[in-house]
Amino acid sequence: MKLTKVTLCLATLALGIASAASSYTITLLSDTKVGDAQLKPGQYKLTVEGNQATFTQGKNSTQVPVTVEQNAKKFSNTAVETIDSKVNAIDLGGTKTKLVISPAKTSATAQAGGQ
Repeated sequence: MKLTKVTLCLATLALGIASAASSYTITLLSDTKVGDAQLKPGQYKLTVEGNQATFTQGKNSTQVPVTVEQNAKKFSNTAVETIDSKVNAIDLGGTKTKLVISPAKTSATAQAGGQ
């Protein structure tokens, strides 16, 4: 009985670690801005860990801060929401998770910090 409890605890821990970093595949059809970074068209591996999203294409990776929100029902498909070629949010297909991309720092904000 004791061994079963230990096995169950280890299995639960392994599942928690595995779900801590989730990955998805997204396709960008044109040059798109994500946070402060400019991404080229193509397929990207999107990894989410905590409040960080990492976009990886080949050897290139870009990390951006995100806010993770939960929708009332599951999204049927992964969808990238853009406004003026800037990623605003990403609905993760098969989950209730929506990633809201933190806005890029504006030049006015950058200048104010430098004064």
